[in-house]
Amino acid sequence: MKNYRKTLIACYLGFITQAITANFTPLLFLKFHTDYRITLGQIALIPTAFFLTQLIVDVLCARFVDRIGYRRSVVMSGIASGLGLAGLAVLPDLFTDPFIGIMICVVIYAIGSGLIEVLASPIVEACPFEHKDAVMSLLHSFYCWGSVGVILLSTLFFAVFGIEHWKWLACIWALVPFWNIYNFATCPIERLTEEGKGMTVGGLFRVRLFWMAIVLMVCAGASELSMAQWASAYTEAALGFSKTVGDLVGPCLFAVTMGISRVIYGKYGDRMDLSRFMIGSGILCLCCYLLASLSLSPMLGLIGCIFCGFSVGIMWPGTISITFPRLPDGGTVLFAMLAMAGDLGGAFGPSLVGAVTQQAGDRLQSGMLAGSIFPLVMVIVLIFWNRKKSNHPQKTG
Repeated sequence: MKNYRKTLIACYLGFITQAITANFTPLLFLKFHTDYRITLGQIALIPTAFFLTQLIVDVLCARFVDRIGYRRSVVMSGIASGLGLAGLAVLPDLFTDPFIGIMICVVIYAIGSGLIEVLASPIVEACPFEHKDAVMSLLHSFYCWGSVGVILLSTLFFAVFGIEHWKWLACIWALVPFWNIYNFATCPIERLTEEGKGMTVGGLFRVRLFWMAIVLMVCAGASELSMAQWASAYTEAALGFSKTVGDLVGPCLFAVTMGISRVIYGKYGDRMDLSRFMIGSGILCLCCYLLASLSLSPMLGLIGCIFCGFSVGIMWPGTISITFPRLPDGGTVLFAMLAMAGDLGGAFGPSLVGAVTQQAGDRLQSGMLAGSIFPLVMVIVLIFWNRKKSNHPQKTG
């Protein structure tokens, strides 16, 4: 009998790996600036390169993963993530300009992150689990716990051993994806659709429901990352905390509440209507953005920032779970395009908040108010989605 629990654990570790690649390097930005004389303008290119690489991987996965195979592709994700993280300890010192070495490592581990982002969800969806939407929500919660773990454990490591030993920590974090190579190489992996029978990108583009799902994923990614990436700055500006405390109070608590939301649905999702839960979450998210942007009380604004994490928790995995049953022939192409849309929202949302903040004289509350457009649009689209579902209960796409 196939042990699909092993598959699930491998995917859990895959999302933890993604959290490591997304959150570890930003903790070293100031260290890079002082030790390697890298300008802040160059450092700002690091997250841009990370998300751009993931977007490219998302698009390529739509075309090539089915030909290469799930197992080879997901093992490749572990290899790339591990090499990129471990390379941070070596490559910058091999180049006259250390920034080149850092960017090579970022691109390498971003390839691994992009692959696991596309592959973990369809791998779990193809397993014969009951209550797939609840399983999917619990799966995505491991990104949240991974983010919290990376920030807390890295901060503890720096406090005990000193940040000057960060290269050892990079190698330690690389052990996670390297170990997971064995898990993915030996666990049972099924296909979502029979070879050659999945929908093409062109076929998906002709389905109106697919475009609604794309809008939902863009809004999900933007709602989550607009607040997540500005949480630290907001915490510092609102309460006057130091950078270290701001990182722990803002992004950490945001990730904790987001993880709690996903665990709650993962445990009790079989008793809930997912679409209605998502509408409620979208309304709560809108309220959190308005609280953070309009409240005159810094503490209430901080509460809005933190509980926004709870509200966005179900958006990304929930959109995947409500879309696939209605487009069951979408296969890997569908998951890749949804991941691309989520990454697109994750790149566009924080940029919009930053641009509006700058135009408003560095008033971050104005940027947050602009960010409220994303949960608002999501709620509107979900209402139409539910009406379409009730009018055509038998249709799958």
